[in-house]
Amino acid sequence: MLHMIKLAVTCTGLQDLRQWLAQQKRDEGLNYVPTWLMPKRTEDLLGGSVYRVINGLILGRQPITGFETVTRPDGRKGTRILVTGEVIAVQPTPRKAFQGWRYLRPEDAPPDLQPGDAQAAASLPPDLQRRLAELGIL
Repeated sequence: MLHMIKLAVTCTGLQDLRQWLAQQKRDEGLNYVPTWLMPKRTEDLLGGSVYRVINGLILGRQPITGFETVTRPDGRKGTRILVTGEVIAVQPTPRKAFQGWRYLRPEDAPPDLQPGDAQAAASLPPDLQRRLAELGIL
């Protein structure tokens, strides 16, 4: 099994990502993460997750259910990484910005937070979350 990591550039936190996914589901009938290129290791990624970087922190993950090749409105080919609508909070982990997506080995993925821990972490301002994560406190 293998994971992916991708920025959620327009989101301010996990709640914002969850709202965006709910709107996507209402509008398009499915949840997906758009990207340009089809990963070469799709078989390894099935059963893995897309870990989401928000404001410089890995904050959540979305289980991967499949992949689709699509034609974008501009006529170019693209890829949909199909995911569940569930966003699972993970231990906030600092991550610098990057373009596109990257593979993420399971041993490098942050652990899931327990429900009480996830609520407490989500209630903190993003800057404080990042500083506490950098110090290894959160």
